[in-house]
Formats: sequence, C-alpha cells, structure tokens
Amino acid sequence: MLKLLSPGVWLWLALAASIAMLSSAHAFERFGAFAPCLLCLRQREVYWLAIGVALAALALARFAGVPFARVGAAMLSAVFLYGAGLAAYHAGVEWHWWRGPAACASAATDVSASAVLEALGSAQKAPSCDSAPWRLLGLSMAGYNALISLALALVSAGTVLNRKVAS
Repeated sequence: MLKLLSPGVWLWLALAASIAMLSSAHAFERFGAFAPCLLCLRQREVYWLAIGVALAALALARFAGVPFARVGAAMLSAVFLYGAGLAAYHAGVEWHWWRGPAACASAATDVSASAVLEALGSAQKAPSCDSAPWRLLGLSMAGYNALISLALALVSAGTVLNRKVAS
C-alpha cells in the first residue's frame, strides 16, 4: 500500500504524522508529568520543521505545479532522517553509550530547557538527558522516536523514488 502513495498524498500523511508526534510529546509532558530535556526539545523541533516543509510543499504544489510535491517529499526524507539520527543519539545518551551535550549533564542545569519549561508555566527544572523516565519493551521515548522517524524517512524516500505513481 505504501508503495502506491503519491508524493502529494504523502505530504498530507507526513503532516498528520508530525502533528501526532508533537501531540504525543506534549501529552506525555502535560498528562504524564514528564518534563522534556534539551535533546527532547531538539527532537520536537524536527517535527515543527517537517510541518513547515509539508505545508510549504503542499502550497507550492497546489499553486505552482506538481513537481513541488516530489521535492517536498524529498526534503521530508532528509528532515526525518536527521530526526532519526538525533533521536538515536539521544537514546544512546540514555543508555550511556556516549556522552550527551554538556548542557544535558546530570549536574548541569540547562538554561534553555529550563527557560522553556518556565515559560510554559512549569516550576520543574529540565531533567538530565541521560536518564529515560519511561520505557516500554526496553525502548525509551527517544528510541521509539528514532524508529518512527526512520520509518517516516524511508516512506518519504519511497514516494520520491516511485516513478509509477503520479505526483
């Protein structure tokens, strides 16, 4: 079924997936009381970028011509691939396979993440990036985000490479 997606249809689905991922992250934060660390916030930025790319490509495809849907899908592939790498990096930090940024260290207080939390009305300090507050089947939110982002990148690339379906 996914092989039959046109780039134009994929842009709408990628837009919906990005909104769903951001909604999930905010739900974990709001209802689960899981404060985001600096790397968590960076991963959200990827989905905001994907939303912008999808909306711009949809507008350009609608008003300027069909090839923009394929270009938008190609750009989304790169955005989601970057997101998968960032999420995998964060998961590795959580598993202590490598060190995270200095701003994420347990002893350090990350000013930017704390400032975001404060602006959102939270009295919490930003947590360390190296501890996963939640896991399901051994994977943290960053681990699941890596898998989902990789899948989104592959589907995006597949819609670009599939020449049998019209844009």
